[in-house]
Amino acid sequence: MADIVLKKVIKDYRSSEAYKTLRTNIEFSGADKKVIVFTSCIPNEGKSTVTMGLAEALAEGEKRVLFIDADLRKSVLVGRYKVTGKIKGLTHFLSGQSDAKDVIQKTQDSNLHMIFAGAIPPNPAELLNSRRFQALLASARKLYDYVIIDAPPLGSVIDAAVIAKYCDASVLVVASKTVGHKFAKDVKEQLEKADCPILGVVLNKVSVSNSRYYGKYYGKYTGYYGEY
Repeated sequence: MADIVLKKVIKDYRSSEAYKTLRTNIEFSGADKKVIVFTSCIPNEGKSTVTMGLAEALAEGEKRVLFIDADLRKSVLVGRYKVTGKIKGLTHFLSGQSDAKDVIQKTQDSNLHMIFAGAIPPNPAELLNSRRFQALLASARKLYDYVIIDAPPLGSVIDAAVIAKYCDASVLVVASKTVGHKFAKDVKEQLEKADCPILGVVLNKVSVSNSRYYGKYYGKYTGYYGEY
């Protein structure tokens, strides 16, 4: 098992308050909402940062959390952390090369475990639609308070909708002034086809430099805004 040293996403007061707000909304969404998939419309909307920040916030709130990097096509997470040792990831498990215990990594936070994406496979959607993935989520649901899944942008590939079929809920991350309303609506409708409840939208990358805007959105520049 590799040793993972996290670079904390939550670094200042504003981000701390924003992630606490997101954590509270997730917790109040219901005890049956344990396995939650996060997606976005396009790359670079900050989805991976948001999901990791939420996982940290939940762990700091004494919840046992499993974070799964399910972007099997172009993961950015492994490069963000100090990793000592060889990593076996989700693709190793889904392809039958490794057991679950070999791909679940410990972090310096005893409440937070991670599964990295692993090697890029030729058939990501098929692997995510497999019985092994369903079994992994079923087992994790029993062992953890929350399973947070970072999925690829749904506006680019179908993977997030495939994952959503086996989740309790989903959340859409949208970067401010980046995605058009119609495109966001199309992505939302695609997510709805998976028959997975959408808890809401996280509006990310909101500027707080303008004092009037700052006053309105204080504590929510990465914020949860309810149903979309």
